[in-house]
Amino acid sequence: MPRLLLCGLLLLPPLAQAVLFDRHNVDDFLSKLGSDQQADVSHGVDWGIIPGPFYTPELGVGVGVAAVGLYRPDTRQQHTPLSTLSLSGFASSTGAFGLGYENSTFLQNDRWRFYLEGDLSHRPLRFWGVGYQAGHSQRGKQSYDASRFSAQPQLLYQLAAHTYAGVGWSLAYERASELQNKPSGSLFAQPSLAVFSSGGSLLFSYDTRDFLANPSRGQVLNLSYTRYSTALGGDNRFNAWDAQYGTYHGLNDSTLLAWELYGRITDGNVPWTMLSQLGDSHHLRGYFQGRYRDRDMLTSQLELRKKLSWRHGVVAWLGAGTLSSRENQLLNGHWLPSVGVGYRFEFKKRMNVRLDYGLGQHSSGFYFQVGEAF
Repeated sequence: MPRLLLCGLLLLPPLAQAVLFDRHNVDDFLSKLGSDQQADVSHGVDWGIIPGPFYTPELGVGVGVAAVGLYRPDTRQQHTPLSTLSLSGFASSTGAFGLGYENSTFLQNDRWRFYLEGDLSHRPLRFWGVGYQAGHSQRGKQSYDASRFSAQPQLLYQLAAHTYAGVGWSLAYERASELQNKPSGSLFAQPSLAVFSSGGSLLFSYDTRDFLANPSRGQVLNLSYTRYSTALGGDNRFNAWDAQYGTYHGLNDSTLLAWELYGRITDGNVPWTMLSQLGDSHHLRGYFQGRYRDRDMLTSQLELRKKLSWRHGVVAWLGAGTLSSRENQLLNGHWLPSVGVGYRFEFKKRMNVRLDYGLGQHSSGFYFQVGEAF
């Protein structure tokens, strides 16, 4: 999902004044919100709350509140990774508002893994059309209001060391309303302005990361196949294959090099709401989300992460992405660049607030969120 844990930190009036002068005051203020760089899960979920402003190209300026909880379903199983639960709400200057959620639960000494993510939102957006040329054009974009609900539960079982397989379910509903103009190739040309998609997934994961929300070492390979069908209540029949590979290599105690390769391929009667999209807070930062969309996409990004003193950290990245209507033409398409820098503030143990500035082709954007991009 466009994950919407959008929040700022240093612009909060009571905190901004403190951060410029005294670390002790900042620590004391954050501890009252549960953000004390500790993880005490002996009495249940250890919550940390962060409110603040944000800005993204598609949402504009807004205010969000994120609550992040760390826990263990069974506190006797100390070797099980910490589970995480993130809840967020936001409202922005464009009239957008919504709720987002993300959960990773590890059970029975990590023999079972349960993941859940989704959102409920209303956002003014734009539609350029389908394909690179449509997104690249400075003309023809159509403004509309998008009402959206999504949920993706997944359950995986350990087959061998670091190796998991399982099943999932993907639900997504999106409706376009308040269409403001009628350019060629606009949403009026689509079969339906309201689309419900429902599909069952087969999943495979090889994961040696030490902490999913902010790895310091390891690698991950995630593969999924989802069959969307009218038999499951959806409006269309189509298939989606997703593949992600990431690796995390420590250069020294404070410096990490992270690399990710991500691809998505679809076929069948793919509705406009479920086309692959370049440009969001996780893949190809710096582009308006949904500006570039087509059946298939491929992105790659390399990020250097540096931990500074106290709670501070910085990152720099470069990446590229492409899309196509045919998978055999994907590598021959137009490649869109993405470069940027970011600031990190550790508000909870190994959980960062990030402020990223991404620069794309004739496009740029700021991102305030909880957690790393990948």
